[in-house]
Amino acid sequence: MAKSRGFVAVNVEECKGCKLCVEACPVDVLHLATSFNTHGYNPSEYDGEGCTGCGVCYYACPEPGALVVFKNWEAAKDHFYSEKAQKAVELTITDPVKGLAVVEETGEEVQLYDYRQLKFVE
Repeated sequence: MAKSRGFVAVNVEECKGCKLCVEACPVDVLHLATSFNTHGYNPSEYDGEGCTGCGVCYYACPEPGALVVFKNWEAAKDHFYSEKAQKAVELTITDPVKGLAVVEETGEEVQLYDYRQLKFVE
């Protein structure tokens, strides 16, 4: 599989399992889960590697807030602004399928699909 340049975080509770993102992905790194979300849908999941950060899945998705695509993830993960630490810190992905990461310095868990809580600094 190609080296990841991007990262896809899927909010499984917002995803309706329409499969449009799966079909649109040019590098085939998304699939529908075998499990159900609380609404009874099989949500999309990221395979965990191979994303190019192109954003085609984001634009194909009809559900606002279901997908967040990070371009240049390797560079961005070192620039997450932590309110607890009051500075830019590094994120480590703990669950690539669910889009969860942890702040190395503080141990706080971050939901990467929740763009409202994400702040990156240059």
